[in-house]
Amino acid sequence: MEYLDFEMPIKELEDQLAKCYDLGKESDVDVSKTSKEIEKKIEKVKKDIHKNLTPWQRVQLSRHPNRPYTLDYIHAICGDTFMELHGDRSVKDDKAMIGGLGKIGDQSFMFIGQQKGYNTKTRQYRNFGMANPEGYRKALRLMKMAEKFGIPVVTFLDTPGAYPGLEAEERGQGEAIARNILEMTRLKTPIITVVIGEGASGGAVGIGVGDRVYMMENTWYTVISPESCSSILWRSWEYKEQAAEALKLTGADMKKLALIDGIIKEPLGGAHFDRDGAYEAVKSQILKAFKDLKDLDYPELIEQRMDKYANMGVYKE
Repeated sequence: MEYLDFEMPIKELEDQLAKCYDLGKESDVDVSKTSKEIEKKIEKVKKDIHKNLTPWQRVQLSRHPNRPYTLDYIHAICGDTFMELHGDRSVKDDKAMIGGLGKIGDQSFMFIGQQKGYNTKTRQYRNFGMANPEGYRKALRLMKMAEKFGIPVVTFLDTPGAYPGLEAEERGQGEAIARNILEMTRLKTPIITVVIGEGASGGAVGIGVGDRVYMMENTWYTVISPESCSSILWRSWEYKEQAAEALKLTGADMKKLALIDGIIKEPLGGAHFDRDGAYEAVKSQILKAFKDLKDLDYPELIEQRMDKYANMGVYKE
């Protein structure tokens, strides 16, 4: 397990707990009482740290190297029923954008999301979760397939942004994202969106137009990363913490502004401390959202979706 700077008190206690267990194994000393006391301290420290997280610390947690990614959630939720589908039928198969059919119980879903890598090799293979135009076109192809067969769509957002390379712009990055936004507003099947990590810029919005949009507790969703915002406003990355505060990018901020529908609570310490708990929380929210949407007819579903986004940013002086 890797630890962030502000998580170091937890690491120290967990190291003590490991040594305590080792001592118990190597000798006849009863360490049960001591180990229970350390476990209680760990829980208390976790609660103290995570109830006072700053926006920048939540950004750090969203990027935690041990945090589960899109395929982790899909395989945990669907088990062996998931079948990945490939290609945009035009250029190639984008490895940063994955999608396919899977089941939760007896209900089929079309799962789509950005996928990051776990080490240097897989990060390069997945292009660090930054999709090219063909990734967004693959996502749209799968959404249209889901619409044709009346299958609800679930999208997982976890990207630092769409790929900004010259070749991506040459192949129509902006148009691909804009096309997805347009088509998702009028897709004739329920769309459930969950931000599971980073939700940056149009790269996230390109698959983020949902009837229900949720953010996990330690994620962020905004038009630009704090580092990039800092470099533009202050000509330096040193002010990324102030930028994170000003951007109002946390789930609590987004809910207050009525830009999302809810926050999915993570296990104590974050999704990386208890993956199974995180999977179950996401699965439950997907099923709850689908239950609310499944009986709506297409005109009503689309009307509600259009009204939802048309009302964003409306205010009175």
